[in-house]
Amino acid sequence: MSINPTIEVHRLAEVFKALANPNRLHIFMRLVSCCHPGTKCSSEAAMRQCVGELGQDLEIDPSTVSHHLKELRRAGLIRVERRGKNILCWVDRETVEATANLLSGRLPADIVGEEEAEK
Repeated sequence: MSINPTIEVHRLAEVFKALANPNRLHIFMRLVSCCHPGTKCSSEAAMRQCVGELGQDLEIDPSTVSHHLKELRRAGLIRVERRGKNILCWVDRETVEATANLLSGRLPADIVGEEEAEK
């Protein structure tokens, strides 16, 4: 994520906006369950899933799954890569770690203000 505090706040707001949709949250949780962000997986491939797998059991059209993936990608939560007919998706660790830091109260001083960081 960016080191500019204003940009950082806007990017985090986009993360929460993207995850506010239940289908997007469900898709994101499936990706996170493959390999928890911030941990080492046995291989990078272990945390990648094809788009078709992510939409299983959601009772939404494949085009809707693609739209939700586009929104997760736009928010910086996931990365995608096309391999032939397959589109692989995986969690962007940097964005997830920045979001986790926000939720746990570990924010850089330039975002919360110098006085708040010292408390």
